[in-house]
Amino acid sequence: MTRSTRSAFLALLPLLAAGCGGAQTSPAAPTGAAPAASASPAPAAAAAPDTGGLPAPTAAADAIQPVTITPPPPEGNPFTGVGFYINPAYVKKVESSIKADPADALLLKKVEQYPTAVWLDSIAAAGTVSKVLDDAAAQEKKAGKPLVTVFAVYDLPERDCSAVASNGELTAANGGEKKYAKDFIGKIAAAFKAHPKQRIVAIVEPDSLPNIATNLDKKKCADAADIYKHSIATAIRELSLPNVSLYLDAAHAGWLGWSGNRMKIVKLYEEVLKDAGGADKIRGFATNVSNYDSLKGGDLGKLQPSDPCPDELTYVQQLDDTLTREGITGKAFVIDTSRNGKAGIRTNSGSWCNIKGAGLGERPQASPAPLVDAYFWIKPPGDADGGADPNKPGFDSNCGPDSKDSAPGAPRAGDWFSSYFVDLAKNADPPL
Repeated sequence: MTRSTRSAFLALLPLLAAGCGGAQTSPAAPTGAAPAASASPAPAAAAAPDTGGLPAPTAAADAIQPVTITPPPPEGNPFTGVGFYINPAYVKKVESSIKADPADALLLKKVEQYPTAVWLDSIAAAGTVSKVLDDAAAQEKKAGKPLVTVFAVYDLPERDCSAVASNGELTAANGGEKKYAKDFIGKIAAAFKAHPKQRIVAIVEPDSLPNIATNLDKKKCADAADIYKHSIATAIRELSLPNVSLYLDAAHAGWLGWSGNRMKIVKLYEEVLKDAGGADKIRGFATNVSNYDSLKGGDLGKLQPSDPCPDELTYVQQLDDTLTREGITGKAFVIDTSRNGKAGIRTNSGSWCNIKGAGLGERPQASPAPLVDAYFWIKPPGDADGGADPNKPGFDSNCGPDSKDSAPGAPRAGDWFSSYFVDLAKNADPPL
């Protein structure tokens, strides 16, 4: 968001007795501002993992239970039977890195063929939607087949209430809720309606409802809870159009993997979807946005052994089971694979910012696994999660020199981090 989400999860670790904790910032990272925006394992019988100075988790491990899932209707998958829109603004960023690092030009050039989400992180950005869709129409004509264009909708009032680096432009004090509905969502909806023959996907507000599910101990999140719920219901009502498929943010395995947290978020989905007009307004949910959790296996199980969801594919199944048991059935998932190619790179499951050693993950593709509509690069690889310099705007302590897992030299969230992009390409798994 995010754009890449942050210290939320760390603040939540004390809640593990009731479920689990984390925000895309805590053991996992928030999405970070527009495009963004997510302790070494303890020796046997030794101290608990580093939790950022907070009390250690006390909950016993949740057992992995047999799941009851309700597969989504395959004919509704917006990623099938189409090509993907390639954002020229992202290609331009890649070209800047090629110019700065010509020795790796052949490798970096390969990234330009893959799609990324277009992040709408401000009212100004919302005004560009028609231009993006016009460009997508031109690409469709050239390709001779329909394309799907993916947007991340990311300008919620009091955005990323538990984070620092990716706070947004709208607040309760400046009339943010009304501005969000009229000037932000209203602009986006008008542009979507003006392009009724184009296939569109919208990832709705990374790091939003998960913060309300787990971070109400933070005053800013508690104060923003009703605004979040009302605003997301508004976004669903206005953007639920015949040519648009909506996916609500569902954080990731390291944040909502525990059974207690999954139940909390599902109860919030029930409330918001009822306000929005029903669960049929959305296609499903997006996970791992701007984060680093592996699809299968990985190191989360070692870093957080009490979490019954050690990876994203397990989390998707467990979350679908919880949704099904609460009557929300037939939903699909999109998993962000933009930076989760390499496992074993974090010393703390709460590390989320510009993780050193990360690599591009699975390429964007439709129907890659049960319940999953697509793997997609929602977070454009190379957009920073947050700033590393305490003396510059956009600094977040989770990204700074005291963060063992974060790459040094990062600019503010959403800005291009060229050296990090090059490393992502070199560390890609599968290789480019």
